Amino acid sequence: MATGEIIGAKIESIEVNFEEQPFLKPLRLSTGLIDRITEARVSVKVRVGANEAVGHGSIYLSDLWAWPDPKLNHDQRDAELRNLCRQIAADLNELCGNRADHPLELGLRLHDNLCHHGDCTHPPVLARAMCASPFDAAIHDATGRALGRSAFDLYGAGQRLPLADAILNGRAGEMIQRTLRPPVREFPAWLIVGKDDSIEKDVGPWVKQRGYRCFKLKILGKDNLADVTRTVEVYRGLVGLGVVKPRLSVDSNEANPDAESVLEYLHRLKEADAGAFSALEYLEQPTGRDITRYRNDWREVTKLKPVLLDEGLTSLDLLDEAVNQGWSGLALKTCKGQSFILVASAWAKERGLILSLQDLTNPGLSAIHAALFAAHVPTINGVELNSPQFTPAANAPWLPRLAGLLDPHDGMHRLGDGPIIGLGSEL
Repeated sequence: MATGEIIGAKIESIEVNFEEQPFLKPLRLSTGLIDRITEARVSVKVRVGANEAVGHGSIYLSDLWAWPDPKLNHDQRDAELRNLCRQIAADLNELCGNRADHPLELGLRLHDNLCHHGDCTHPPVLARAMCASPFDAAIHDATGRALGRSAFDLYGAGQRLPLADAILNGRAGEMIQRTLRPPVREFPAWLIVGKDDSIEKDVGPWVKQRGYRCFKLKILGKDNLADVTRTVEVYRGLVGLGVVKPRLSVDSNEANPDAESVLEYLHRLKEADAGAFSALEYLEQPTGRDITRYRNDWREVTKLKPVLLDEGLTSLDLLDEAVNQGWSGLALKTCKGQSFILVASAWAKERGLILSLQDLTNPGLSAIHAALFAAHVPTINGVELNSPQFTPAANAPWLPRLAGLLDPHDGMHRLGDGPIIGLGSEL
């Protein structure tokens, strides 16, 4: 884009609706089982100069991940999250500042107003960011469509982006542009391996019929002997299925008590099976999400393997604290908002931190959004997309047109070679 280009998107109308999606098989987190989930779908019309366009965004309202409150059941949390989305739709102009602006600034203002002003405990910040994310995506999609450009082609040196500049040393446009790359079009497909999954029955078909070579293990984080045993079992089972050099990550969903327990897990794993240890590429946030409360020094752990901050990144103000604690980098999710994670990515890249792009079982439109983000922002894992495994029916409207992305059979997700406009709602 032109140096110093001014882009002003004015929000004109907003719609939100919901669709419940059943899981083909339950997904077990350390906090419980997910067997059904609500997809929030958002449309936003914007005007950019003389041009109008409608953009779209969606996300799963994953209450058990974003709001694991045992005092409330799924239906209660889900109802409150739907209501929050409706309230965001009603107040979106006010939450975004009631003026035309760059979509990044609109998204950051939305995140700040919704997540860091007033009582942000019920629902908590992470759940609020999740509910805001499809609105942020729709604004970016609409702006790009109004301009006939990719939403990633809106950045350059000399731009005035005050909220982003406050985080990125007054050079947000330049730093974001430097973070982005010409889009790649294919990524390795990752499969979740749950605690009770059979390697032969549950994992085997994805290896033999679909060519999967990358696997995220859900471990429970409370018993290192059991977690090491399971990691070795999975690794050896994959090798037995014919996977050459399996790629592994592990995720205890914050269930580990401290960094010392993670260090012990890694030492035990290395001793138990050097191949499994070598195959393990990184760990997603092993300990409690409030990193100001659950402080750990990760430096000894990261001498062995990278440890990435996920649920704990709820404010850009926490980035310095994460570095001080020794986190290796960020496990990004688009459910925190396009604006939020784009600024976080630029900040991290300037400091040499590692990025991965994890999933919220994104289907359809939100899977496209995640894939486009990974296409433009280099990550160590490409992108994790779990909807083919857990909610394939939610992808049906996009098939067979986007089968390469949403129904992979060769171990890779592929975007195709068509033009990218907005955030891909017209791919």
